[in-house]
Amino acid sequence: MHTLSRRKALKLAGLAAAGAWMRGRTSPGAIATLRSADYGEVRLHESPLLTQFQAQHATLLALDEDALLKPFREAAGMPAPGARFGGWYNAATSFDPPADMHGFIPGHSFGQYISALARAYAVTGDEPTRQKVRRLVAAFAPAITSRFYDGYPLPAYTFDKLSIGLIDAHMFAHDDRALEVLNLALDAALPHLPDKALTRPEMAARPHPNVAYTWDESYTLPENFYLAWRRGAGERHRLLARRFLLDRDYFEPLARGENVLPGRHAYSHVNALSSAMQAYLVEGYRGHLQAAENGLGFIEAQSFATGGWGPNETFVHPGSGQLGESLHTSHASFETPCGAYGHFKLVRYLIAATGQSRYGDGMERVLYNTILGALPMQVDGSSFYYSDYNESGSRKYFEYRCPCCSGTLGQALADYGISAFFVSSRGACVNLYTPGELRWNRNGRPTSLVVATDYPLTTSITITIGTASPDVFSVALRVPAWAGPRTELAVNGKRLTEPITRGAFHELRRTWSQGDRIEYTLDTPLRLQAVDDQHPNLIAATQGPLALFAVGERFLPFTRQALLGLRQVANGASEWRIATADGIQAFRPFFAVGDATTRLYQPVSV
Repeated sequence: MHTLSRRKALKLAGLAAAGAWMRGRTSPGAIATLRSADYGEVRLHESPLLTQFQAQHATLLALDEDALLKPFREAAGMPAPGARFGGWYNAATSFDPPADMHGFIPGHSFGQYISALARAYAVTGDEPTRQKVRRLVAAFAPAITSRFYDGYPLPAYTFDKLSIGLIDAHMFAHDDRALEVLNLALDAALPHLPDKALTRPEMAARPHPNVAYTWDESYTLPENFYLAWRRGAGERHRLLARRFLLDRDYFEPLARGENVLPGRHAYSHVNALSSAMQAYLVEGYRGHLQAAENGLGFIEAQSFATGGWGPNETFVHPGSGQLGESLHTSHASFETPCGAYGHFKLVRYLIAATGQSRYGDGMERVLYNTILGALPMQVDGSSFYYSDYNESGSRKYFEYRCPCCSGTLGQALADYGISAFFVSSRGACVNLYTPGELRWNRNGRPTSLVVATDYPLTTSITITIGTASPDVFSVALRVPAWAGPRTELAVNGKRLTEPITRGAFHELRRTWSQGDRIEYTLDTPLRLQAVDDQHPNLIAATQGPLALFAVGERFLPFTRQALLGLRQVANGASEWRIATADGIQAFRPFFAVGDATTRLYQPVSV
């Protein structure tokens, strides 16, 4: 049964309607300035991004379907053939958090794997991928039972993942039954969800058999409830989205400019900002937009040079020096696949709603310095979880199979293309400079942009225009805030003389003809960045969007001036070197460090 009583519906609607901060309402139909490109409008060309996506796509196709369904079939008392992934994916009697996390959240990433497959189908049009999505949805439906959540520590967390999987199966794999299955899954989960979004202190104040029951993330639910409503799942999804908005404790203070991030769980509260953006897009309350904008600003103010954030999964207190201290005490610097996925979503929402390119700078850093270097997920559920910025760091698989949000790797990689390009009534915007092609219909005219480059290992980017006949439209290029003074633009070989503003989209509006070329050269000065104000002599070297990691069996000492002598060994190379009296030290971007020991922040003397 998929209905709510009128009395309960009015009560749910009232929960979100309260609060003077939300009275600055705009017209929802007038909000979006840009739209992110559709999956089918973008094709990545040969590049590390495409290679990574293709490898993950193959892994997702190879995942054992019976193993994926096993936790749900077991809970439903059905025959449950197939292997067990183990780790966090299958129930275990040894579960004793935090000492033993086996069996933590059975089946938690199932919905994310479906979502990643559905998006991969939208990218590739590969029919076996679509059929796998449809088989998984069809086989999941009879295994749905409310008993699944009996004694389950994170019901909101796992239902949220199931929700996006079924929404995406409907939207991108064109599974006509997926929304019906979503409503069945919601019926099963609702008795186990709280009356409203709960903060972690509120969960800790309730009786709980162990600490894991204080970690649920009901405050992330609204984004997917709103998406379900927008895609036709029914009015109750919109009402539930309103019910679970974390307004009083999170969005309202953020909208006022109050930094309430310190001490909060990092990824889930970034993910919650996407709920604020969906609330803004659907309900039109500017306070939610302000909360998302301010929240991302607070996050970037305490990010590492890589763009990653949240050491030990927690936001630090500004001015405490905790970011720098984590380099000595932790190897859990950034929850990479899920953190990147959440960051990408939030930035796409913000760019579309505001038209501001500055949000793309942070996305670019997260792309090249975190997720592009993630180790590939294996068919047995082995997954990469934390990027490691420790003074003696490394890349390795997480100790448990199928850890938290392991399905976000496939989701984020499928989203590379839609993160690169945006479309507006004026034309197109290029946000990420990766080899690829945007093809869209502009007022019924087939139009394309083809990007050719080896950026960020080189500085030259060529964009070729495709249009059946001469046409007036805009091509807007993101100019990073870090871009140096030698950044240049040319069209068909003629250098443009107009000023280029850093940290903004540079709009080229003219009559374009087939084969016109934009030549964009980005000046990428070497910059030194301290980890925080309390550790001014712990310095990361960055060039353009790249954070450079020292690699090797030993690390040399540097002065600040010596570190400025770091140079790329050749144009297009993935190695930088610096020569000192003590020897030669190699540096590489995160995606090229291999299995070497790494150090991101160098202790420097004056």
